[in-house]
Amino acid sequence: MGDAEAQPARLPCASERHEPARHDPVYAALDLGTNNCRLLIARREHRARRKSDMLRVVDAFSRIVRLGEGVSQARRISEGAIERTLAALDICRDKMSARGVTRARLVATQACRAAENGEEFVQRVLDRTGLELEIIDRETEARYAARGCGALADPQADSVLLFDIGGGSTELVWLARAAGAAGFELRHWTSLEIGVVSLAEHYGGRSVDATTFAAMTERALAALSPFAAMTAVERRCQRFHLLGTSGTVTTLAGVHLGLERYDRWRVDGLWLSDEDATKAIDLLRAMDFDQRSANGCIGPQRADLVLAGCAIFEAIRSVFPAARTRIADRGLREGILLELMEEDGLRASER
Repeated sequence: MGDAEAQPARLPCASERHEPARHDPVYAALDLGTNNCRLLIARREHRARRKSDMLRVVDAFSRIVRLGEGVSQARRISEGAIERTLAALDICRDKMSARGVTRARLVATQACRAAENGEEFVQRVLDRTGLELEIIDRETEARYAARGCGALADPQADSVLLFDIGGGSTELVWLARAAGAAGFELRHWTSLEIGVVSLAEHYGGRSVDATTFAAMTERALAALSPFAAMTAVERRCQRFHLLGTSGTVTTLAGVHLGLERYDRWRVDGLWLSDEDATKAIDLLRAMDFDQRSANGCIGPQRADLVLAGCAIFEAIRSVFPAARTRIADRGLREGILLELMEEDGLRASER
């Protein structure tokens, strides 16, 4: 990846909140995407039996705000989307203050990158909530996703394709085994300007027949073509697999498991065979809008978006065939937190 790197956000009212002891810092990562506003607050947890440091979650928050609603056509964030998002960010600010967060990164992605009034929106957030958002570039977004999900890659595979189907963009990262090392290195990456919100707004998401689904898949295939050419020379061993993070793949996992309500602990880390992925997509495509709305793993707020995500996933599976996909209910926020903790560890060792 390049040198572009998000800087720590400055949290407001530090004198008004309880500061934890120096030896027990509290970190926060906020991911404001095209569709969701997600906050994760955690401490560092070191387990002696493992070589890596783990995250101990203190608090979390997620709300569908549809910040990017209409941005693909109007190129502007609407007033309604701004108000929905500000209300969610008020809650995030209060949670960070109550938990005594000492370091944070608060990032915005595709909707703010694409909107003409993205910077204006960031200023409104600062004025209203005191939270200092930063609009990160595509490369930084892909790097954070890879850092947050990388632990789920099969350690015996020579290469893995990580993908993150978002609301306004889709990130793909080719991970390859580093020469002489146990882990993976980021070999290639791309960010496609296609996501579940933009695709559903263009083709429609409530009623998706076979023709519409095929058209969405073809659109995704065309967008994938340059990355497919870029990675064509890369080695794919028998253990090559896909590693997916996003609402699309976690929903498919929930449908595959027959969950009445979504359960992160059963979904995160699940291996989904190619055959089971096809069956889950077919089950979703057979549902009408009301049935998708009533499904405990989808709900009314995502019922018009999930088939667009399935079409993107179908395209990825077609271009990068693999016997299995590992499902990650983790990603960008976890990547931010791990990097914050690593930076603090490096500073401590330098001191």
